[in-house]
Amino acid sequence: MSKRFERANSELQRCISDIIQNKMNDPRINPLLYVSEVNVTPDFRFCKVKVALDTSDNDELDKTLKILEKSEGFIKKELATMVNMPHMPKLQFVIDKGTQATVRINELLKTIKFSDKEDETNE
Repeated sequence: MSKRFERANSELQRCISDIIQNKMNDPRINPLLYVSEVNVTPDFRFCKVKVALDTSDNDELDKTLKILEKSEGFIKKELATMVNMPHMPKLQFVIDKGTQATVRINELLKTIKFSDKEDETNE
């Protein structure tokens, strides 16, 4: 990936995150939502925005995605004032599966009970 696209992706990630957290003012969006990755196509027409939320509740994730999809026009309008790009890309919001897997693993690790070595040697 060229430096140009790396800079574009990081700038879009920073701006989209700022818009969602500070400018949307939607109480339905969890404040722990964050933009984990942004990938723009080489022609700057499409942009995949991966969002992550530290929860395993699929209903909440689906609801959040629908809210973001319906807010795409507002986000693009705000993004146009923050970033100078050849084209304002169409935003596609997806859940970051890697973060979801990490949350699930952490939940499983919390349920495991470790016994002390002293208990094992006494038996």
